[in-house]
Amino acid sequence: MTISDKNEALLQSILESFDRIAYIDSGELPQIDLYMDQVTTFIDSRMKQTTRHPETDKILTKTMINNYAKNNLIPPPVKKKYSKEHMLILIFIYYMKSVMSITDIQQILGPLADRYFGEKGDPSLTEIYDEIFSLRDEEVEVLKKDVEASFKTSRKLFEDEAEEDREFLQHFAFICMLCVDVYTKKLLIEKLVDQMREETAEKMKDKTSD
Repeated sequence: MTISDKNEALLQSILESFDRIAYIDSGELPQIDLYMDQVTTFIDSRMKQTTRHPETDKILTKTMINNYAKNNLIPPPVKKKYSKEHMLILIFIYYMKSVMSITDIQQILGPLADRYFGEKGDPSLTEIYDEIFSLRDEEVEVLKKDVEASFKTSRKLFEDEAEEDREFLQHFAFICMLCVDVYTKKLLIEKLVDQMREETAEKMKDKTSD
């Protein structure tokens, strides 16, 4: 297999991996309240394929849920049972925790739960979840194009090096380019969360002074 063929096969494998990213449609969530064991079993069964080591990695555990409740990331269960809305918030946490601190997640999910959890929500949490994830396919296609462009750019580097060195250095360059992308977006997320924190503090200050 030529270097060109190897690169093309690797790129196709990377792009195909985007299509295997798990997503839980809100309509698939149980319509009845569940005990903690049932929650962990359901979410684990649906999201496990997204983990690095599906045979051993855990998506959600009892300890995680208890910690989330302790840190006010999710409202407390009712009679030890968790609603569909609890599960929606747990799914948001799952996606966020890889790039955000627990404190930052609390900053944005706290107001979300305060305003839209339960019957008081308008729009409901389900409607918010569906609206956001309706963009999933479109966003995945954008990501594919970005990743493909970065991959092809990395393959233009170190062309004068020996084959073994060239392949290693091009892989390294590609990883670095992805890291810069993630790092930059993480900084943007932190900036937005800090802005929300400042706005919340200002509102609390105004209420106290009234």
